[in-house]
Amino acid sequence: MNKPFSQLSRRRFLASGLASMGVGMAGCALPETRDKQLKELTQNSNKAWAQAKKIVRDTKLPHFPKRDFLVTDFGAKADGSNNSQAFASAIAKCHESGGGRVVVPKGEFSTGPIHLLSNVNLHLEEGCTLVFSTNPKDYLPAVFTRWEGMEMMGYSPLVYAYQQENIAITGKGTLNGQADENTWWPWKGGKSWSKAGVPTQDAARKKLELDAEANRPVNERIYAEGAQLRPPFVQFYGCNTCLIEDLTITAAPFWLINPVLSQNVTVRGVACASLGPNSDGCDPESCKNVVIENCSFDTGDDCIAIKSGRNADGRRLNVPSENIVIRNCKMRNGHGGVVIGSEISGGARNIFAENCEMSSHDLERGLRFKTNSVRGGTIENVYFRNIDIGDVQTAIVIDFGYEEGDTGKFTPHVKNIEVRNLRCKNAKQIFNVKGYERSPIHNLHLIDVQFDQALDVGKLENLDGFLTKNVKISGKAFSI
Repeated sequence: MNKPFSQLSRRRFLASGLASMGVGMAGCALPETRDKQLKELTQNSNKAWAQAKKIVRDTKLPHFPKRDFLVTDFGAKADGSNNSQAFASAIAKCHESGGGRVVVPKGEFSTGPIHLLSNVNLHLEEGCTLVFSTNPKDYLPAVFTRWEGMEMMGYSPLVYAYQQENIAITGKGTLNGQADENTWWPWKGGKSWSKAGVPTQDAARKKLELDAEANRPVNERIYAEGAQLRPPFVQFYGCNTCLIEDLTITAAPFWLINPVLSQNVTVRGVACASLGPNSDGCDPESCKNVVIENCSFDTGDDCIAIKSGRNADGRRLNVPSENIVIRNCKMRNGHGGVVIGSEISGGARNIFAENCEMSSHDLERGLRFKTNSVRGGTIENVYFRNIDIGDVQTAIVIDFGYEEGDTGKFTPHVKNIEVRNLRCKNAKQIFNVKGYERSPIHNLHLIDVQFDQALDVGKLENLDGFLTKNVKISGKAFSI
C-alpha cells in the first residue's frame, strides 16, 4: 500500500477480486443496460429518501405540561455538596404531579446518578453544570443495563431511565462526568489507559461474554462493584418518546448517549466532547425511529455508532436498529464518523445520513461498517448523501474482519449501500472494503463521489453488484 494513486493500475483492482463482479461496474455493462440500471437506481434512491422524511415526521417528540419544579426548592445547592436526593425528590414530585420541567438554574451542582421518570423534562439553564460523582459506590445498587451489547446488572448510568415514556433532557447546560486519566478511564486497561495499582475491566468483560453465550439469566449477571465495567453517561432503556437537546456532554466514563430498545428518540443540538476510551458520541442500540441532528462530536471513539446487541445476546433479543436519520452533524476526532457496528448481531436497516461534515487528522474513518462471523447479523438499506470529509485516514470502511474476524458460525450480510455526493479532500486511504467470498457485499453504489487527494486507493474485495457513476480520485475518473 501507500502507493500514490497515479501509480495504481487496473491490474491492482482485478487482483482484489473485482473482475468477477459482473454487470454494474463502470466499463463492464452495455451502455443501454447501464443507463437503465442508473435510472432505476435514482428512482429507488428517491423513494428511500422519501422514506427518510417520513421517519422524521413519524418520530414523536415528547410534550410536557407548562409546570416547573426548581431543584433549589428541593434543597439543591451549588456549593459542592451532593444533590442526589434533591434531584430525586424534584423528579418524583414532577412525575407525581403529571409532568413538567425539573429546572436546574445557573451554577455548578454536584450529584450522583439521576434517574428520570415519565413525563419529566430535566432542563438545564444556560450556565448550569451538573458535576457527577466519580465514586463508583454512588452508582449502586446495580440496575438493569446493557454494556457493549450484553445485558447485565451493572453500575447505574449517570443519567438513566428504565421503561419510561415522554422524557427529556434539555437546555444549554453541561453534563460533566469528570472522567479522566485518574478516574473511570484507567478501568479500560491496556497500554494507553492502565494505571499502576488500578484493576481493569478485562476479567469481567470476558466473564460477561461467557455468561451471555451460556444464556445465563440477566438477573444473575452481577457486574457492578468490583467488575470495573464503566457505566454509560446517558442511557434510556426500553423507553418511548425521548428527547436530548442542546446540552454539552463531556468527560464521560464510557459511551455518551446510548438509547437501548427504545422508540421515538430525538437527539438534537448536542455537543459530545469526550476523548477517553470508548467515548462513543451517540450509540442507538436496537432502537426504532431515531433522529440525530445538528450535533457535534469530538470523541475518543466512534462519533455515531448504530448497534443492536453483541453475539448471543443480540441474537437472543433479535431486535434490529431501524429507521434512523442522521443529518446536519459535524464530526472531528473519532474512530469513525458514521458507523454501524460492531455490536450488530440483531441487524440494522433503513439508516440514512445526510449533510454531515467530518474532518480531523485524528479522524480514523469516515463511513464505517464493522462486523465479523462471531457477530453475524444483516445490515441493509443504508444511504449517505451530501457528506463532506476533510482529513481522514480511511474514507470508506466495510470490514468483515473486526476483532475476532472470521472465527464464528454466523456469517454477516451487508447489502444495498448507497453513497451519493460525497467529497473527501484528503485521505490516506480511500477504501477498506472486504466481504467474505461466501458472503460478498451486495450492491455498493458510489454516485457523484470525489476524492481530491489520496495516497492509496486501498482494497475492494468480494463485492457483488458494485456500481460507480462520476467517481473521481485525484482528478481522474475511477473505473474498474
